[in-house]
Amino acid sequence: MTAEHENNPFTTSVIQASLTAAADEMFAVLRKTAMSPIIYEVLDVGTGITDGAGNLVSSGAGIPTFVGVLDKAVQRIIEIHEDDGIRPGDMFITNDPYFGGVTHLNDVVIALPVFVDGKRLAWTASIAHWNDIGGLVAGSMSTQATEIFQEGLRLPAVKLFDGGTVIQSVMDIIAANSRLPDFATGDLWAQVAASRIAEKRIVQLVESHGAAAYQAAILTLFDEGEKRGLAGLAQLPHGTYSIEEEQDDGALWRATIILSPERFVVDLRGNPKMRAAPYNTSRDGAVISAQMIFKAMSDPTLFANAGSFRALEVITEPGTVFHATGNAPHGYYFETRIRLYDMLWQCLARSMPDILPAGHFASICGTVLAGDHPDTGRRFTMVEPQMGGWGATSTRDGLDAMYSCSHGDTYNCPVEIAEARYGLEVDYKALNDRDEGRGQFSGGRGLSLRYRMRGRTMLSAGFSRNRIPVWGLKGGEEGGTNGFTIVRSDGRRDDKAFASGVVLDADDAIEIHTANGGGWGEP
Repeated sequence: MTAEHENNPFTTSVIQASLTAAADEMFAVLRKTAMSPIIYEVLDVGTGITDGAGNLVSSGAGIPTFVGVLDKAVQRIIEIHEDDGIRPGDMFITNDPYFGGVTHLNDVVIALPVFVDGKRLAWTASIAHWNDIGGLVAGSMSTQATEIFQEGLRLPAVKLFDGGTVIQSVMDIIAANSRLPDFATGDLWAQVAASRIAEKRIVQLVESHGAAAYQAAILTLFDEGEKRGLAGLAQLPHGTYSIEEEQDDGALWRATIILSPERFVVDLRGNPKMRAAPYNTSRDGAVISAQMIFKAMSDPTLFANAGSFRALEVITEPGTVFHATGNAPHGYYFETRIRLYDMLWQCLARSMPDILPAGHFASICGTVLAGDHPDTGRRFTMVEPQMGGWGATSTRDGLDAMYSCSHGDTYNCPVEIAEARYGLEVDYKALNDRDEGRGQFSGGRGLSLRYRMRGRTMLSAGFSRNRIPVWGLKGGEEGGTNGFTIVRSDGRRDDKAFASGVVLDADDAIEIHTANGGGWGEP
């Protein structure tokens, strides 16, 4: 095979489309076979394909923030296991942010190396949120955790299959450490099936075009990703942009972004030390926030691979909230990551108000309700991110009741399914009617929602952007805050932002409100 043929643009295009289709098929398989509504309804998952060294080649549907997880997970698996040998039929599992898990213990990564003629050419990988992985509270996300050991079972990039044979002891350990073992093992097998179907497609693709052409196409796609990123950078206003922002807890976060035609540098030095509380993120998590803003600014298309981020540099300090080390907990990492992304967004938007919109509600607003179904007695755990308002732009009002920038491709669990599966009542679900986020163009509406319990239930939830309102642009008004209220059956009310292990009895309720987006321009 000639070099000219190996780099044939038609072949490269076919291989790219085929790999995209394979990643999407992974997503479809996972959605159809998973046990948990957080996966098959909410779609709190991500799928992807890397090259043999763990560099991102293609990603499927799912949460945008998960696009940057899988390559980092695979690279860590390779680092840990390469010396011992990685063989055909092996499969690996990790959920630990200190061992390639990147996020928190609830998010489980399964990765499979793909071999053709004895050579490792690719990896197929998925990440999915499991309802319960043990720990202090049902749902495994405790606001009381002071170290990662309290957050559940840690899987430090271990083998799940060895040469095609399942390692039953690992399966048994997983089942024994979940309050919902059937759901944990069911979701695990769904991820296994997803990896195997993509493996089959890649093998077929290589057999059709040859290994040399396949690898040449991958390198060409990486170069294309880099060119797209650089072309986008060239169109942006170059300079140095800095921000210092107060958070709900009073901490001051800082960031500096240096924009040039060749580099997009995010400097996160000088930030608070990591905490003995579940609000830290790994360095990989901070990098993902930077990748998201970089991609949005340079090349806001579906095209994304390792080459897309060659121009990005992220500087962090170990031991800080954006680069946790040791045994720091990560349960609510997502609030820190989304707050970081929002801060980087604001940093650029203040200088580029015609390019970027005003702020959005910028919280996952994760809500966990766990208990025994009042009709069937079956144990359940509901894990539900909430929707909120997006900021206005220079040309239009913001969007109503959308998921956050981190959960862009997820869906809400329909009211009817929530009531049937979890044995609770949804008294109302409506747009936020608060007078917030006005402007020449107004911010989108957040959400008002009330869950009422029919039996004893345990609540855990985390809502950031609770004290500091959503930011507007060009004189637009602030958009408001997120929060929830525990309403007891006797009328007592307790406003909260974070809580875990709260016992709710029959006829107790939780009222949720999410912020409107920020306004753009003077009202």
